[in-house]
Amino acid sequence: MGKTLAEKILSQKSGGDAHAGDIVIAKVDLAFVQDGTGPLAIRQFEASGFEKVAQPKRTAIFLDHASPSPARELSNDHTLLRNFARKTGALLFEVGEGVCHQLVAESLANPTEVILGADSHTTTAGGLGAFATGMGSTDIAIAMALGKTWLRVPESFKVAVEGHFGKGVYAKDLILHLIGLLGADGATYKSLEFCGETISQMTISERLTIANMAVEAGAKVGLFPSDEKTREYLIAQGRGKSYRPLQPDDDAAYEQTIKIAAAALEPTVAMPHSVDNTALARKLKGTKIQQVFIGTCTNGRLEDLAIAASLLKSRKRHPDTRLIIAPASRKVLQASIEAGYIQTLLEAGALITPPGCAACVGVHQGVLGDGESCLSTANRNFQGRMGNPNSFIYLGSPATAAATAITGEITDPRELL
Repeated sequence: MGKTLAEKILSQKSGGDAHAGDIVIAKVDLAFVQDGTGPLAIRQFEASGFEKVAQPKRTAIFLDHASPSPARELSNDHTLLRNFARKTGALLFEVGEGVCHQLVAESLANPTEVILGADSHTTTAGGLGAFATGMGSTDIAIAMALGKTWLRVPESFKVAVEGHFGKGVYAKDLILHLIGLLGADGATYKSLEFCGETISQMTISERLTIANMAVEAGAKVGLFPSDEKTREYLIAQGRGKSYRPLQPDDDAAYEQTIKIAAAALEPTVAMPHSVDNTALARKLKGTKIQQVFIGTCTNGRLEDLAIAASLLKSRKRHPDTRLIIAPASRKVLQASIEAGYIQTLLEAGALITPPGCAACVGVHQGVLGDGESCLSTANRNFQGRMGNPNSFIYLGSPATAAATAITGEITDPRELL
């Protein structure tokens, strides 16, 4: 019997013949924390008696959730993390450099690797063919110290997407549609493995968006093949030598197969207070929105800002709707400036925040008022996610977000294209 992508990677990293349901001890290629979960991981690391990390140059610390810090307590956490990086030689990504998941994709992740992060959206690197998954802070502390972890090999769902997206439809609409089909726990501890004509034509940016949100259906990982698109991306990032091809075997066994026709998809929105509470954007017309947030590890990349800028060019945000833009990394911000996207967004009335998580986690830079609603390109919309349990969060693509910023109400972007 052939192997799925998950089985192939975990066989290689465990040095055995891994099949779904097996327990394996796997080599960890990269372990990382961010400033929300990192302090606990570091304290657990030290309480366990560890002094050194197994791979200093493959251990990373990101200061991205409170970037820059808005409070003394968070600043003290940053000091703790900086001191740990200095002591152990771990990589440190300072405030303003960007969101951990975007930086991992830009600088660190490679196909067939096992990547562990103390953040649930570590699954993002699956867009590059890496078995990337989030774990608790204690598990990450052990992985940093020992360079290995134990895993149960997940069963796999095959998600076959064929055809071409219609006008105004993007990868974010596909993953929201899939989560709506599966439910928020419909793929718990499964490997969502994507294939088909649509997937093979996708850019890495689009693949990262989908892999990022695989966990919103409960998945352990969201995996894409490593193909020519992957190789080209790695070359562009200066690490072409790290390319490894990765494809599932033709006779691999899947728990179920989900078939999606790309041409049938429409702009989709997740309504409060659950990601699987989905509806078509056109059916939500008239829903007033006080804030639009474009950014995050889901949709803060260059392609996303290009889409938003194309809709907002020569237009203005609605006077009753704030528009916040958070580039996912410093590299994205610089490229957006060079391409003219930032100028276009500023002229439309947007506010540009430093690269980082910004409003997504509700720490600062965009906390909502009581009764307010936000259309966000982020990945979560549970009650209180953006800092106020008395507010409402809708999720959509950058195109849907930009169209909504213009009209002041949830809008199908096809109306403005």
